[in-house]
Amino acid sequence: MDSFEREDAGAGGPSPGNAPVRDSVPEHLPRQTRQTAQPWSPSEPGSPEPGSPEPGSPEPGSPEPGSPAASGSSSGPGHRLQPAGPPQAPAPLGRPGDEGPLGDGDSGSRGRGIAGLSLPYQVAAALSLALIGALACVHLGMVFLHVAPSNTVTKQHGEAVDWWVYPEFEQNWKLFAPNPLQQNVAVQVRAEYTAADGSRRSTDWIDLSAEDGAAIQGSLLPSHVHQNMLRRAWDFYVTSHDGDNRPNGVRGQLSERYVRRIAVARLMERDLGGPVERIQLRSATSAVDPPGWSDEKIDVKPVHRVLPWWTITVADLPEDAARDRAEAER
Repeated sequence: MDSFEREDAGAGGPSPGNAPVRDSVPEHLPRQTRQTAQPWSPSEPGSPEPGSPEPGSPEPGSPEPGSPAASGSSSGPGHRLQPAGPPQAPAPLGRPGDEGPLGDGDSGSRGRGIAGLSLPYQVAAALSLALIGALACVHLGMVFLHVAPSNTVTKQHGEAVDWWVYPEFEQNWKLFAPNPLQQNVAVQVRAEYTAADGSRRSTDWIDLSAEDGAAIQGSLLPSHVHQNMLRRAWDFYVTSHDGDNRPNGVRGQLSERYVRRIAVARLMERDLGGPVERIQLRSATSAVDPPGWSDEKIDVKPVHRVLPWWTITVADLPEDAARDRAEAER
């Protein structure tokens, strides 16, 4: 029997107009179910609900026994079972005074990239990008004019195009020709010099092409000068001379002076034992070895083309060496 029933019985029974309001929970359910349900998440099977009282202890927030609230004399919706509401959203992260989701109001609204820089840096970055873009366009245009067929622009400004392209940006399309190069051409030189005793002596053949190959072997950024200067100079000489080494006009004479100066400059890097008086060039052309899986038989014996001896003048020497020789002859 509930407490309010005992009180009514002691007072002579409930009056018809003052009947107590009973809870809507059936009497056969435990008293603990009368409390408002709260959301919880079990951690282990059999563990008590968060905030539930231990067995034998009064429930939190429940009135003490013998108090008017415990007697059940008051009535109202507050004593009825109320459904648990949705969980409240967590408070936004950040420090007090933050204006945006990123924390600081200025950093949250500040742009990224160039827009995040100050005005002087924005101007410098814009000018740098414009300069790089203009340089890239000029380079692409020069290379296009170099590989394009002869036209009005290349006829009028061919020297400017060649100045831009050679020697670092040279384009060679022989690899994609119907008959790609299948030969190795090595340019060799030997020199005649005056020894300390006044006698004339000559050196052995020096392979200049092999030195260029060794200079770029294993290099991540090989120089186009080492790759192409000597090779292009020799191609220039061969195409401007006949089989008897006679020049074909002015281009032939120019190619002869060009290849001679290159050879002399390379010899000046060595200590031959005296000043160089004459030089002689030759080419050694050999076929490329066939692959191991091929049955093709090719003669790889080199074929030489020997040029006549050239007497070295002051015009053929580098600037410093020419000045020293001119002073020695005075």
